[in-house]
Amino acid sequence: MKQNDVLIIGSGLSGLSAGMELADKGRGVTILERNRYIGGRTADWDEDGMHVESGLHRWLGFYQELPKLFEKAGLDPEDAVIWEDEVQFRLPDGGPQAVVGLAPLHNPVETFAGWLGNLDWLGVDDKASLVPFFTAGLADFKLSGPELDNNSVLEYARKRGVTEEAIVNLLIPLTEGIFFLPPERYSAYVLMGILVPGVKRPHSLRVGSFSGGMTAVMTGPIADGLMKKGATVETGAEVERLLVEDGRVSGVVVNGEMIRADHVILATALAAAQRLIRDALGEHEAFRDMLALPSMPAVTLQIELDSPAMPKDHVVFSPKTVWASYAEQSRTTFRHVPGRLSIDLAQPEKFLHMPHEEILAAALADAKRLGIEIEGKIRQYRVISHADDFYMLAPGMERLRPPQATEIPGLTLAGDYTSQHLFATMEGAVISGQRAAEAVLKSR
Repeated sequence: MKQNDVLIIGSGLSGLSAGMELADKGRGVTILERNRYIGGRTADWDEDGMHVESGLHRWLGFYQELPKLFEKAGLDPEDAVIWEDEVQFRLPDGGPQAVVGLAPLHNPVETFAGWLGNLDWLGVDDKASLVPFFTAGLADFKLSGPELDNNSVLEYARKRGVTEEAIVNLLIPLTEGIFFLPPERYSAYVLMGILVPGVKRPHSLRVGSFSGGMTAVMTGPIADGLMKKGATVETGAEVERLLVEDGRVSGVVVNGEMIRADHVILATALAAAQRLIRDALGEHEAFRDMLALPSMPAVTLQIELDSPAMPKDHVVFSPKTVWASYAEQSRTTFRHVPGRLSIDLAQPEKFLHMPHEEILAAALADAKRLGIEIEGKIRQYRVISHADDFYMLAPGMERLRPPQATEIPGLTLAGDYTSQHLFATMEGAVISGQRAAEAVLKSR
């Protein structure tokens, strides 16, 4: 039986990042992906005849390590991104709308005019109440660190005197729209931490969509770049269990076959990693916190239309509806169809087991409240559900995130749930992969 050097379980950004670092150091890398497509939570595929994606993702301009991963694969990240540089807030039932810029360097007039204006969306007093909230929050993030994780966004906002209008019209869209949790369940530490890179590098603030499916323009080409460096990438290779011999992880079992390796990097999503560790090691003390870290779901409704639903392709947030965040994508990611909506649903846990026609009905009811006319224009739709998408971003979870290096010889963890400062983001996944590779290299 061949002895592999490093096996990486999972072809998401964390696994690809770890593989790239190790391949560049001359290590033999084999990536095992259970799906028939590359990308994990950053993927696109054919779902019964319709092109779908894992969820509505956006590229943030302050990312630094993700662009470097592209470059190491011989790619230009600009080829994968279409910069939108704005978001929209749209309230239901005739409520106000606001388009605000997010690119102070590239679109300064639109950016500053958007945030200073739109007084029917957020009045002067509402905006003023947000200043101490964000100022104190960023300071507490730097000074007290994870202690801020004891506060929810809502608790922290009320301590700092944020108006109810600002909570409903801005903070709920930010927390529900980005990570599907209402502000009373969303850690203030996470929210502030996601803002810190933009505050440190305001000139880099931008937001962009993908110029095609994420497997097509990002993870697939990165995997191709890895293979040019000598790595092996296998799809349809579901790891059934870890091999443990004499207290050491010595390989995996895939489709009933044992594959041995000097080192295994577990780069799956949290729930899958927990299952593999429990099956192999039980409730091992070394993984006590990691095994206690909960995950949270995500549900996306993806609709093809016979014409665009909205005049521009940019992210929209709509509090008080099931449309947590959504975007028209027919001019950007899905240009092969005349109209395309992806809708990340608020309170996804209630939609996980709901019949798909009922999910569509709930979305259509709120579309009318938002003034979005799509009924009668739908060609086809799909519901993409993930019972365990991200690690839970609620207060108190930060202390449970594990490091990449483990006490078990031959085993390293990667994934955005592992300890790194960019939380559950694409950039965080890449950083976790880099740190996993460092741990492997140090282990020798």
